Amino acid sequence: MKLAFIVDPLASFQTYKDTTFAIMREAAARGHDLYAMEQHDLLWRAGTVFGSAQRLHLTSEKDPWYRVEPATETPLARFDAVLMRKDPPFDMEYVYSTYLLEAAEAEGARIFNRPRAIRDYNEKMAITRFARFTAPSLVTRKESLVREFLAEHGDIILKPLDGMGGVSVFRVHAQDHNVNVIIETVTHYGRRTVMAQRFIPEIRDGDKRVLLIGGEPVPWCLARIPKPGETRGNLAAGGTGVARELTARDREI
Repeated sequence: MKLAFIVDPLASFQTYKDTTFAIMREAAARGHDLYAMEQHDLLWRAGTVFGSAQRLHLTSEKDPWYRVEPATETPLARFDAVLMRKDPPFDMEYVYSTYLLEAAEAEGARIFNRPRAIRDYNEKMAITRFARFTAPSLVTRKESLVREFLAEHGDIILKPLDGMGGVSVFRVHAQDHNVNVIIETVTHYGRRTVMAQRFIPEIRDGDKRVLLIGGEPVPWCLARIPKPGETRGNLAAGGTGVARELTARDREI
């Protein structure tokens, strides 16, 4: 099959932890043809959505791990599958890309995941569907409400809704002399909606990434352990990934 990946610049991949690279490697091992493009390579013209795609070949080297052929402008519907693997930030350019992909879908392209689902299902806001399983949380752009939440819980995590990799995630204590500037920075002086959550000390044992296949959880999960002096378990922030067997509580959630 011909598989097209919409990705960040290939040179920016950290292949030791990048799941897109793992998908590419497995697909290549199964004999599929790989193509790569970035968001700016998408376009709509004369009723058709195209992608300026480069044929991608994986090498057996750590660096460079790939080589590419010159880009060719190809209708997305001609690929057997198009995988949207662009990392956040989830900004308006990301939204525009989902509009183009939705148009390609209407032309018969097979897009994974569906553009509307990508656009509508914010990974951080997803907790609103499972509030009984989450720590006390607040979503707001009002600085005063964030301060009230901090006063109530004393130790919180504050983060934007559109980031990834632990970027701009702050742990804030009620006694912190930088409380005001942190809240102003994360909320952009009340112009950006953020999420605040009560800090959970158990993060020292790792936050967990549980995979489901066909609706059933894989018996083992990835626990991301923060490095010393950190509260963020993100691998991009220096966390360490450890395989852990699911607990009864994990399965309940």
